[in-house]
Amino acid sequence: MKKFMEKHEKVIWCVRNFIPMLLFPIANFYLFEWYTHNPLETMKVPIQFLNIYFFELLMVIFLFIFGRLKWSLRLQSIFFMIVGLANYYVIEFRSAPIMPWDIYSIGTAASVANNFKYTIEKQTVLVLLGFVLLIAAESVVNLEIRGNGQKKVPVWGIRAVGAAVAVALLCSFTHTLHLDSTIRKYGMYDKLFTPTVMSKRDGTAVAFLMELKYVSVDKPANYSASAANQILEPYADKNESAASASSTPNIIVIMNEAFSDPAVLAPFETNQEYMPFVHSILDGSVENTISGYLNVSVLGGNTANTEFEFLTGGSMAFLPQGSVPYQQYLKRTHPSLASHLKDLGYETVAMHPYNSTGWDRNKVYPLMGFDEMYFIKDYQNPEKIRKYASDKACYDKIIETYESKTDGTPLFVFNVTMQNHSSYTDDFDNFHPDIEVSGSSSKALNNYLSLMKISDESIQELITYFSNADEDTVIVFFGDHQPTNSVVSDVWKLNEKNGNELSDEDEANRYKVPFFIWCNYDIETRTNVETSTNFLATDVLAAAGIPLNDYESYLSELSDAYPVITSIRTQKADGESTDTQTVMGELNNYAILQYNRLFDSK
Repeated sequence: MKKFMEKHEKVIWCVRNFIPMLLFPIANFYLFEWYTHNPLETMKVPIQFLNIYFFELLMVIFLFIFGRLKWSLRLQSIFFMIVGLANYYVIEFRSAPIMPWDIYSIGTAASVANNFKYTIEKQTVLVLLGFVLLIAAESVVNLEIRGNGQKKVPVWGIRAVGAAVAVALLCSFTHTLHLDSTIRKYGMYDKLFTPTVMSKRDGTAVAFLMELKYVSVDKPANYSASAANQILEPYADKNESAASASSTPNIIVIMNEAFSDPAVLAPFETNQEYMPFVHSILDGSVENTISGYLNVSVLGGNTANTEFEFLTGGSMAFLPQGSVPYQQYLKRTHPSLASHLKDLGYETVAMHPYNSTGWDRNKVYPLMGFDEMYFIKDYQNPEKIRKYASDKACYDKIIETYESKTDGTPLFVFNVTMQNHSSYTDDFDNFHPDIEVSGSSSKALNNYLSLMKISDESIQELITYFSNADEDTVIVFFGDHQPTNSVVSDVWKLNEKNGNELSDEDEANRYKVPFFIWCNYDIETRTNVETSTNFLATDVLAAAGIPLNDYESYLSELSDAYPVITSIRTQKADGESTDTQTVMGELNNYAILQYNRLFDSK
C-alpha cells in the first residue's frame, strides 16, 4: 500500500484536492436549498447550474483570500449552514426569505428575535447533519497557494490577483442575472412580489443576486422636479383652501399589529364569534362608519411599510420589494398626514408600546411632523397579553393623552399596537385562548383568533369611551398585515386548498385586512369599501371634514380611477385587477410625485 501511495502520490493529491474543490461547493448548494425545499423538484437543471457556478466562484474567492483550500471549503460550509438556518426561520416567521434589504432591519430583527418559538423539522436536522459531515470531510484537503520562488512572485501577489479576478467574475455574473435576456434564456422566475416562490425556482443565492438590482431606486420615466410641480399645479387652488379648516375633530389612528380576518381566505367555523364588534361594523350595523377591506403591500412582517404608505400617501409599488423606506430612504423632513395636521394646529402624537429604535421610528417620526412620541418606557406598568403590552394598555394611553391635552387644540394620535405580534404557539399564564376552529388542531390558528377576540373587545371599549366624549372625534382602525402562512394554512386545508398553489384571487386575499373609520358625529355609513393603505388617509380627512392639500387631492382623484394600488396588484374602477408592474406606465405621474417627495424635495 505504501508503495502504491508513493507511486500514485500526484494522483492521490489531485483526488484529495480537486475533486473536493469541484464537488463540495455543489454539496453546499443542495444542502443550503434543502433547508426549505427540494431543489431537484422546484428548479430547472440549467438554473441549478447557475447556482452551482456561484458556489464554485465563491469557493475560489475564499481560496485566494485565505490561501488554503481546507479553510475555503470549511468557511463556505459554515457560512451557508448558518445563513441557511437563519433563512429557514425567517421564512417560518414571515413567509418570505432573506432579501438584500434585510440588512437595514438587523437591529429590529434582533430586538424581537427572542419572542419567537424556534422549532426544528426532521428535514432541517438532516440538513444540519449533512453540513457537519461535509465540514468533517473537508479536513482531507491540503491544497495551499504558494509563491513562485524562481520568478520571485510573492504569495500575496498571486492571491490578490486571483481574488480580484474571481470577484470581477462574480460581479459580471451578477450583472448577467439582471438582464432580461438571461431571464428569458433560462426561464427564470422574476416576480418580486412572491419572493418565496422566486427563491425556490431560481435558487436562494441566485434569487438574492437578482434582487440586488433593486437596491437603488431609479428615477421614474420623464422625471424632473418641474414635472412634479406641473402634475400638482391643477390642485394648487385646493392646496390654498387647506391652509385652514373649519372642522378639526380629534383624529385617532390605530394600526393594529397583525389584525386580520382569515375568513377572507376561505370560510371556517368556530366555537364562538372571534370579532363580533368589527364584524358588526363591516356589515353596517354600527352607524357613522365607513368600513371594508384595506389592501396592504406586505405579508407576515415589515409593519413599517404599511405605516409609510398610510402616513405619506406613498406606495411600495415604486420601491424595491422587501425594502423598508423608514430605514433606507427617509433621512430628511418628509410631508405626511402628521405634518399636514400639524400645520392646521393639531397636536401630533405617535405611540408604540415597544422599543423606540424598532424600524428607526424614533428617527423617522420627527421627520414626518410628530411633536411627541411615546414608546414602551413611557408606559407605566402596562397590562400585558403574553409578552406584549395589550391593546387596552395602548388605548388607556390614548385616553390619558386626550384628557391631558390643551383645551381647544385638536389631537392627532397615530398608535401602532403590539399585542398581536407573533409567535402564536407559546403558552402563557396571562393568555387563555378560547377560540377553537372546527376540524382544526392548529394551535397557532386558535391562539391567533383568540387574540383577535381580545383586540375586538378592546376597540369596542375605546369607541364606547369616545361615544360619550364632548369633542368631535374620528377613530380609524386597521391591521398592518396578515400573519404568516403557518398560521392560516389550516383555513386552506379545511377548504381543500393548497397554500402553495393559490389562484390570483386567493393570493390577493392574503393582503386584505379589515378597516373602519368611526365618528362620534353624523356621517354617511358606507360598507364594502375596497381601498389600499396609500389612499386611506384621504378618506380619513374627508370623513373629518378637513380640506386636502394638493398632493392629497391628487391621490383622491387617482383613487377614483384606481381604488387599489399596492406593490402586489392594482384594481381599476371597473373592478379589473392586474399585476401592478403591468400598469406602471399609467401610474408614472404618481411615481414622479413620490420620487420627488422622497428624494428630491428641498
